[in-house]
Amino acid sequence: MKKLKLKRLFAMLVAIAFIAGLIPFAIGSAASSVKPGWKEDAKKPITFDWYINFSWFGTKWGGNAVSDYITKKTGVKINFIVPAGNENEKLNVMIASNTLPDFITLGWWEEAVKKMIAGKLVYALDDLAKKYDPYFFTVANKQRLGWYTEPDGHVYGYPNASYTPSDYQNPKLKIYSNQTFLVRKDMYEALGKPDMRKPDTFLKALADAKKKFPTVNGQPLIPIGFHEFTDTGCYSLESYLWNFLAIPREKNGKLYDITTNPEYIRWLKTFNEAYRRGLIAKDVFIDKRAQMEEKIAQGRYFSMIYQRTDFVAQQQELYKKNPNMIYIAVDGPANSKLEKPKLAGQGIAGWTLTMISKNNKDPKRAIRFMSYWLSPEGQKDFYLGPKGVTWDIINGKEQFKPDVVKLMQTDRPTFDKKYGAELTYWMLGDWPYVSQWEPPMPPYLQQMADWTLGKTVSYAQYDNLNPPADSPEGIIARKVALKWGQTLPKLIMAKSSSDFDRILNDYHKYLKQVGYDKLLAWQQKQLEENKKKLGLK
Repeated sequence: MKKLKLKRLFAMLVAIAFIAGLIPFAIGSAASSVKPGWKEDAKKPITFDWYINFSWFGTKWGGNAVSDYITKKTGVKINFIVPAGNENEKLNVMIASNTLPDFITLGWWEEAVKKMIAGKLVYALDDLAKKYDPYFFTVANKQRLGWYTEPDGHVYGYPNASYTPSDYQNPKLKIYSNQTFLVRKDMYEALGKPDMRKPDTFLKALADAKKKFPTVNGQPLIPIGFHEFTDTGCYSLESYLWNFLAIPREKNGKLYDITTNPEYIRWLKTFNEAYRRGLIAKDVFIDKRAQMEEKIAQGRYFSMIYQRTDFVAQQQELYKKNPNMIYIAVDGPANSKLEKPKLAGQGIAGWTLTMISKNNKDPKRAIRFMSYWLSPEGQKDFYLGPKGVTWDIINGKEQFKPDVVKLMQTDRPTFDKKYGAELTYWMLGDWPYVSQWEPPMPPYLQQMADWTLGKTVSYAQYDNLNPPADSPEGIIARKVALKWGQTLPKLIMAKSSSDFDRILNDYHKYLKQVGYDKLLAWQQKQLEENKKKLGLK
């Protein structure tokens, strides 16, 4: 950003645009005359305990280029705390005992978010910023703050991976989806690249794969894999499948029960048929992410409805073994009109929320460190790392050094441990902003990403439709979610088509019994609020 000599005039323009909410993140953050508070504290060492509500996160702070560089610059060290078992149990215990650590990062949709706010266990970020660090308001995105403003007028968490409506209008941004239908390249090609969009051809492809490739290194082939089944369902057979089938979330502007949609039922019955033919292994109902990653690395799945970014390291391992063993994205389940999928891109809600606990040992340093991370300088430091070590100006452009990119693309675990760059620490990453430094993906990753281009849409208005857990509607929502979690595997494992119908009918009867209409009414009201925030009709 070029320095401007007419500071006073520019400051007035910034103030006007700030009020109007028109200054975008990168410009607004650099243009303000407010000084970054974190620089005042840089020589004072401090260690924050930071809880990550994802058991799979294993990267430590310290010992890699990025974290050491940031600690030297800011004085901040981080002690990451990760649950060893069930995430919700660990977090609920900390909430109940009021032992939350300094920072908490969790999925924005988690019930614990509302629990912590209602229980006054986390600080309002805007209050901390007003008291200790006005710089926060120059670097925090106004649309994101608006989205996460609670009815009391305060903001308690800030998202990562958030894409605003204006991001979707930016022609320079390539907005990919993580939602992919994947097949093992060599097997798919050996079968003649079958059309897997229709139920009959889909089932035939699974059967042919099992027949032609019964084992993989002595282990049974798994014809199709999904995200793990939890007590509330399975992403692959819910939102992923809905989006492959381009199922609308509303009918005549009103939310409805998608489990009544004929296209969805048609494909759930297809998966039931696959199970009854022995084409869905029982492993898929019990495997957790660690077991699935192991099997992906072994190439044991023929096909998967899965998130492409969740198995980068495993894809790299497969490519090393044999470039033809990798997974590629292809057209999978489609609706009866064979319409193009409408895959979910990141919405304004993002992926995770980071909150500051009232147990925080130094809330002033905490909000100032958050402001640093959100700033253009912080985003660059966390993504690129120290100049000359991880990146340099090459061909007139700031970019990772070739050897760094090579390690990133061939051995991600070692890259994370040695460098810690590129979104290794993703907790407050502004993905649209850092995309300016994103290196080209290797072909075996680029193919999966490119497959989603032109199919990606924003479902932002449908985010945050969960009522408070302790409200009447929240209690209904929990009952419905748990009932669905029990029902979904039963549907897939139904003994017959009539048994499938009985199980689904029982589920719909249950919804009426617990007052599902009340939940829908609450969600409809929230949807209208969301649309107002986003400027949608």
